[in-house]
Amino acid sequence: MARKTIEQRLAELDAQRATLKARLSKQERANDTRRKVLLGALVLHRLEHGRDEIARSLPDWLRRELPGFLTRDMDKELFADLLKPPADRGAAS
Repeated sequence: MARKTIEQRLAELDAQRATLKARLSKQERANDTRRKVLLGALVLHRLEHGRDEIARSLPDWLRRELPGFLTRDMDKELFADLLKPPADRGAAS
C-alpha cells in the first residue's frame, strides 16, 4: 500500500476538522435552544404559579416588551393571551 502524501494527509485532517466544527456548531445550537425552552418554561411557570412581586409584575412587563420583540404575526398569535390588557383577559375567562 502506498503511503499518503503530506497533501493527502492534510486534506484528511481538514475534512476531520470541518466535521468536528459542524458537530460543535450543532451542539451549541442545541444547547441554545434548550436554554431558551427552559427559560420560557420558568417564565410560564411564574406566570401561572408565582405569588411574589416579580410574578405579579411579569405580565405587565411582557405586555410592554413582547410587541417590540415579536415580529411575525404567527408568533404574536402564540402570545395573544399574554398581550391582552388585564381587563380583556378577565372578561374572557
